[in-house]
Amino acid sequence: MSTTTTGDANSPAPKVSKNELLKESYPDLSGQLAATLADPAADHFNDDDDYFLKFHGAYQQDDRDKRKTGKQYSFMVRARIPGGVVPAAQYLAFDALAGKYGNPTLRVTTRQTFQWHGVLKTGLGPVIRGIHEALGTTIASCGDVVRNVLAPPTPSTSPLLPQVYAHAALLSAELAPRSTAYHEIWLGDTELKLPSENGNRKLETGPAAAAVDPLYGPTYLPRKFKIAFAVPPLNDTDIFANCLGFVAIADPSNPARLLGYNLLAGGGMGMSHGNKDTYPRLADVIGFLPAARVLDAARAVVTIHRDFGDRTNRKHARLKYVLAERGVEWFRAEFATRAGFALKAARPAVFTRQLDLFGWHSQADGGRFLGLYIESGRIKDVPGYTLRAALNAVIGRFRPEVRLTAQQNLILAGVRPEDEAAITALFAQHGVDLAHQGTAFRKATMACVALPTCGLALAEAERALPLLIERVETLLAEVGIAEEEIVFRMTGCPNGCARPYLAEIALVGRAPGKYNLLLGGNEASTRLARVYRESVKFDDVVSELRPLLQRFVAERQTGERFGDFTVRAVLA
Repeated sequence: MSTTTTGDANSPAPKVSKNELLKESYPDLSGQLAATLADPAADHFNDDDDYFLKFHGAYQQDDRDKRKTGKQYSFMVRARIPGGVVPAAQYLAFDALAGKYGNPTLRVTTRQTFQWHGVLKTGLGPVIRGIHEALGTTIASCGDVVRNVLAPPTPSTSPLLPQVYAHAALLSAELAPRSTAYHEIWLGDTELKLPSENGNRKLETGPAAAAVDPLYGPTYLPRKFKIAFAVPPLNDTDIFANCLGFVAIADPSNPARLLGYNLLAGGGMGMSHGNKDTYPRLADVIGFLPAARVLDAARAVVTIHRDFGDRTNRKHARLKYVLAERGVEWFRAEFATRAGFALKAARPAVFTRQLDLFGWHSQADGGRFLGLYIESGRIKDVPGYTLRAALNAVIGRFRPEVRLTAQQNLILAGVRPEDEAAITALFAQHGVDLAHQGTAFRKATMACVALPTCGLALAEAERALPLLIERVETLLAEVGIAEEEIVFRMTGCPNGCARPYLAEIALVGRAPGKYNLLLGGNEASTRLARVYRESVKFDDVVSELRPLLQRFVAERQTGERFGDFTVRAVLA
């Protein structure tokens, strides 16, 4: 297994990053986590173990607003929820953990899972064990491994969805690391409790067994790896932003029959300001494969990243750089060697839209589902709008299936039609008006967590988004398009967790109170936005947008969206 990129075979191997040496030293990902966890005097982990902790599903953080008085440590815990499907009982258990050990909120992520924020070290073990007892897991929700696998969440969009979700769940199980350390440290056992084709598996224990993961090898992947599924024409997982994508192709004569998938590879959002060797990138369309070979294909692509990804520079370690530098033809040939079959020519597939559905809608099976807008994904209670309490009451009484979306929203699925009125009334009692969940602009927004807990944040995002939404809504009304839908995303740094580089308008944090303003993404999330202005002050954002929106109203073509207008008339 290679740990280098390109270079002369006779040249000395480049020096690998510190993270690679850490993985090599502890291939079971254990570090000293257990010792620190058992130490009542320790309120945090050292830097090395902070890295290992991510593989187990948690990030060590501190409140950056309070650093002048010393670091106050807490943890963000993230679950691994393939396709974002959460049974009612599991949701209620997750919510209880947030109330007992968290801040207390549940946060829907941009990768269809939940995060618990504000967990103290004393609560870290109970939260992870509680997630496990609710038949969930946190393993590999972070770290240099395959992360949470995305799948389309909306029940009414295609008869292919059950088959696609089954494949997403299969990949989530089969591509999870097999390290015993997670189970030994957090659960006190050595039985792998992840679903798989063959049921639960007993793991061999001891240093020799833990040394080499059968898929990842002793040093895992160079960086994180993201997988998504999508069913055209709805691109509700932002599939081109992923390392690996599977675009479902239906039989033209039978829309309920899944022929296979177009395979995409090499997408990714992260970059660094001022570093031209880093950039957001859309995935390439590589070719078509039959549905039965989806696991073989995924393993092949993961091992290409494992063996050719850059282990010397973590800013250059994503699969997108392998594709960009080696090319699609090289990738196809390497894929065929590893997968044992060659991809055929990609089938026609067109995406037209990306955003979620809100309110009540019918499912194909006669049931009903409810789309709920969750601002920045944060499920919480505030005076007059007790959303968390409302969800707890509705899910506890009516037991719908919960589905998380990649736009940080939530769907209640499988609702009996006769329960719709009672559910609507129960939400109204908590200040949640299902018929008026916000303007079209508001419902097309996303933001990352950013300050005060994210250590990478350069500027505000989630905390600043509500004020910015109000200002832009006022501006839209001023120019006469109050109900215009414009995809707007905001991040506190250029790593792109809220996928700003696909938005029609985006703000990317550059410094405290300053953002790069990007324009030009499209409704289908198939085009990258471009920088329009650098280092715009937060209070100047509306001033920058006003003339653009005035021109849009005056010059737009019939049916033209703002992102398309900016590409045609502003960025050209």
